[in-house]
Amino acid sequence: MATSRRVSRVAALIKREISQMLLTEIKDDRVGAGMVSVTDVDVSGDLQHAKIFVSIYGTEEAREETMAGLKAATGFVRSELGQRLRLRRTPELMFQEDRSLERGDRILSLLNQLNQGRPAESVEEDIVEAED
Repeated sequence: MATSRRVSRVAALIKREISQMLLTEIKDDRVGAGMVSVTDVDVSGDLQHAKIFVSIYGTEEAREETMAGLKAATGFVRSELGQRLRLRRTPELMFQEDRSLERGDRILSLLNQLNQGRPAESVEEDIVEAED
């Protein structure tokens, strides 16, 4: 088992390298269908598996197309990571779509809608109560 510090360092390196590959090296047109960014990488304690969480901006169709392109490019990405990181064993990669940003945005909009329906005085009272 690797130490938690090593696991987090490897995760950060994988995130940086895959982000760079998304910008310049993955030639699959499906990956370019939606704007893609790597939000997080979760590496197992034995460094054998890595989940790459990606946020995709675009229509539902573009998201599905982009995920299909990423899954098709998994072998290429893994081989490139193996050359760049020089680990004893390159982790198995699994891409997963991260929709947490959308959920957070939705919750904020719902909270704003609720606050618009309340009088300003009650909102100020809630702020004062939260500070105490």
